Amino acid sequence: MPPIPPAATPPRASCPGRGPLAALLRAPVPPARRRHGREEAPVVVYFHGGGFVIGSAGSAAYHRCLNDLAAACPAVAVSVDYRLAPEHPVPAAYEDSLAALKWALSSSSVAEAEADPWLAEHGDPARVFLAGDSAGGNICHHLAMHPDIRDDAAGLKLKGVVLIHPWFWGKDPIGGEPRSPSKQQQQKGLWEFVCPGAVDGVDDPRMNPTAPGAPGLENLPCRKVMVCVAEGDVLRWRGKLYAEEAARARKDVELFESQGVGHVFYLLEPAQEKARELLDRIAAFVSTE
Repeated sequence: MPPIPPAATPPRASCPGRGPLAALLRAPVPPARRRHGREEAPVVVYFHGGGFVIGSAGSAAYHRCLNDLAAACPAVAVSVDYRLAPEHPVPAAYEDSLAALKWALSSSSVAEAEADPWLAEHGDPARVFLAGDSAGGNICHHLAMHPDIRDDAAGLKLKGVVLIHPWFWGKDPIGGEPRSPSKQQQQKGLWEFVCPGAVDGVDDPRMNPTAPGAPGLENLPCRKVMVCVAEGDVLRWRGKLYAEEAARARKDVELFESQGVGHVFYLLEPAQEKARELLDRIAAFVSTE
């Protein structure tokens, strides 16, 4: 089959009223699915990490990562930029990311007048996935639970979510998390810095999705959930707990742990074998019905 053709315009698009939030990446080969007489690929909407204070969809690390992921699936990838703290504290990142996701979902529909023509031509609206690392994984959870997405407003639907080394925390340590107040303060302090309005500190449901009173994961609007953790990452116990809670909520959960590596290692050393293994597992998750 021939490759998906490039767009006639530069691979960067804007969400109305939000500035240049979404950067499109092309899938180099098409999927084996046809709709309306043409090839269509899954759409992976990706949110970068960086603790809500650093990072960019246009960075070399994320550009390579999304190109590699799009090739492995194959898929159309939408890499999202959002406003950063401290100039723009949370919930600015959530607001921008929601606008970008709605744009991507609407652009996957040929019926939308404002749809991006290239994405509408090649993206499959029935196979839209959220993915993100660290703070981006946190954003994925927040978006999936947002009423505009969760309640299927305007027919917007998600096929699945991929949380890679997600940044979740809580007041009470779990698993092998550090017990010393100074170590606990590192995560608590950063969260309260980027989100001055946090309710109950790191037990704010936006930081601790399993905190008492947080909306249950049965409210996730998609059936498929993948959580990726790393053996050397202090956040891995929160990721595992999220996977356990999602499984209790009767979601189809895949938990994948990379051994002997740390937080977002695949961005720092993309050529190593474990990075390829991680991307291949994510690609299989996206490609499998």
